[in-house]
Amino acid sequence: MKKADQKEQTANMLPVLDKNDLAILKLLQQNARITVKEISEKIHLSTTPVHERIKRLEQSGVIRQYAALVDHTKVKKGLMVICYVSLKEHNKNAGSKFIKAINDLNEVIECYNISGEFDFMLKVVAENMDSYYDFHVNRLSQIENMGNVQSVFVMGIIKQTHQLIW
Repeated sequence: MKKADQKEQTANMLPVLDKNDLAILKLLQQNARITVKEISEKIHLSTTPVHERIKRLEQSGVIRQYAALVDHTKVKKGLMVICYVSLKEHNKNAGSKFIKAINDLNEVIECYNISGEFDFMLKVVAENMDSYYDFHVNRLSQIENMGNVQSVFVMGIIKQTHQLIW
């Protein structure tokens, strides 16, 4: 097997996670600012192996990034909207152009390629209804190949989590 093929195969393999890796991930999901020393004390493992495990989790892509979770209502983004979008044409080039355009819109904080009646689901935040209207009419609807857009306004958040390991 060629070296490049081995690298690609290794990159596509799922990392094997043991109970200590899962415990570390759980703690980091709860508080990304927790120290290696605090993790070590909680999972009863010395600091060096904990540090090495965290580095391995980062290098393997299990841990993609560390982030601060911001309350959207406290930073003048009080309106959250779920937008279902369908495209007029369905080909690789049209889809790529749409994805590039969406990535350039700061109001779109999440975008999912979905199945069913619509092609994409967007999570959009705006200051208020007027700013959302402006975004919808002057930016979102102007994207090339845009078909139908259905907006659903979030009235309240019942559950919102980023935790995958529990």
